[in-house]
Amino acid sequence: MYLQKNAYFCFRVKKGIIIVAYWLAAIFLTAIILTSLDYDIGHAIIMSLSFLPAAMALSFFLPKIERTKTRKERVLDTLFIILGVMTMTFFFIYLWQLLFVFVIDRSSGTRQDMPSMLWNPVFVAAILAILAYGHYRMVKWLDRKYPDDRPITFNYDYKKVSLNKGDILYIESRDSEVWIYARDGRQYRNRTGISQWEDVLGDGFVRIHRAFLVNRSDADLLSSEWVRIAGKELPVSRKHKDAVQRTFLK
Repeated sequence: MYLQKNAYFCFRVKKGIIIVAYWLAAIFLTAIILTSLDYDIGHAIIMSLSFLPAAMALSFFLPKIERTKTRKERVLDTLFIILGVMTMTFFFIYLWQLLFVFVIDRSSGTRQDMPSMLWNPVFVAAILAILAYGHYRMVKWLDRKYPDDRPITFNYDYKKVSLNKGDILYIESRDSEVWIYARDGRQYRNRTGISQWEDVLGDGFVRIHRAFLVNRSDADLLSSEWVRIAGKELPVSRKHKDAVQRTFLK
């Protein structure tokens, strides 16, 4: 048990170092872009920090949107998130510009006006999207390279239950709750959305339907429309058909 905990701690440290290195590199690369707007490198590095909180928020909240919601609800959630991070970014841009005008520029006896490009929402959104998507892809890669082998802990009838990922066969969404089907035949009810379960369980599990998430190692693809697991046949939706076939046939 001690060795398992120590290995998990090492993995977490490695992940943390890589993520910090990514954001440091992202700040530097953003600063390089901003030097094209007539900022010197020092000012550009400081100004690039205004993109950091919003980019991190974007990479965290967008994957949390429930895929089981209607398209209209998903679009509205996405718009609210984008509006929020854009507002946050412009606030920090304005804040840093005030810092330049009243502190840094005044002490140096010079004045640098705000480049008009920094008020361009397309330019700002493009930088945020690149930073957030890069972080999202890197986290996916880290999850594959350093898988989290700790038991999954969740609430079931006001009790804490812990299961290893390998002991979970599949997840079924039923309206406002999900059912977790374990290898020992037990079933657990939980209110965490199936999309959040998909994020927690990671690449070893495959979403085959808005209502089903299956353990890849225990499932067999019967056809383009059906998957068998634990003696049951579960439907593959049209939306997930291509991804399911690529996963099972590779």
